[in-house]
Parts: sequence; C-alpha cells; structure tokens
Amino acid sequence: MSIIWQLFVGLIIGVLARLLLPGKEAISSGVIGWLVTAGIGMGGSFIGTMVGRAIWKDDKYNAGWILSILGAMGLLVLFRYIF
Repeated sequence: MSIIWQLFVGLIIGVLARLLLPGKEAISSGVIGWLVTAGIGMGGSFIGTMVGRAIWKDDKYNAGWILSILGAMGLLVLFRYIF
C-alpha cells in the first residue's frame, strides 16, 4: 500500500473518530491539523490491528473500519489528556 493511500485512509478514520467523539481537541487548524488527524487515524488502525491480533490470536489479522475507528478514538482521548 502506498504512503498516499495510507494517509488518505488514515485521514478518513481520524475524521470519523473526531466526529464520533464529542468535544474539542487542541489540534491546530490548517495543514498541520490535517496531518495530525491522519496520524491519529493511522495510529488507530495500528492499535486496532494489535487488539484484534490479541483477541483472535491470528498473526495475519488486519483491523477493519470499526476497530480502526475505536483505536483512533482511544488515541484522541489520550491526546486530550496529554494536551
């Protein structure tokens, strides 16, 4: 998967997580804000994959949309506590 595709899917997951989680984050506006949102989405996919592999004990498991969004929401909560 190319880096552009990963950024695009991460951005979609990050935006969905920000829409589903009420409240305001200390994420700046502009290009940096979009990149932080995409990074949170990609991190959420990584966390969702790790959780899925731990639950189903399958090394080839890849997170779907739901676990990716839940992972991104967890990262957003952590982001709010840090900043």
